[in-house]
Amino acid sequence: MPKIHVNGVMHEHDAVPETPLLWVLREKLGLTGTKYGCGMAQCGACTVHIDGVAVRSCVTPVSAVSTKQRVTTIEGLSPDGNHPLQKAWVDLDVPQCGYCQSGMLMAAAALLKSKKRPTDADIDESITNICRCGTYNRVRAAIKQAAGVGNVAAINVVHVRQRSAS
Repeated sequence: MPKIHVNGVMHEHDAVPETPLLWVLREKLGLTGTKYGCGMAQCGACTVHIDGVAVRSCVTPVSAVSTKQRVTTIEGLSPDGNHPLQKAWVDLDVPQCGYCQSGMLMAAAALLKSKKRPTDADIDESITNICRCGTYNRVRAAIKQAAGVGNVAAINVVHVRQRSAS
């Protein structure tokens, strides 16, 4: 039976080799935090990490992931919600509908792993996920807050204004 290492645990699954990693995670392993969006690697809702690199799981066949590779889903980013990005997401009320946010968080975590203090250009280049609600400014602010860059006080003022306008 095929095996896959996800969130620190080796799992057996009975999926055929061509099955997208997304469906193995959701249907075989019950890890439903990773979302199906477009099925064409365009929206990023399905973003997970393979050995720390952000990957669109909807187009990655499970057979492309070796047993030596480590897959991390949103559930494995920080099970207690204590990751700096998760804290920033909550502090700045980033999600609206929330559907895309697990993919956004995973893309942002990969960015911060490779660039500890990302610039706006780094964020623009790395975060290509689509948010139908348009939370891009709050996503950028949360990434900067988690990285300790930018004017967090100004970010919080904008956030307070946005909340009071709602």
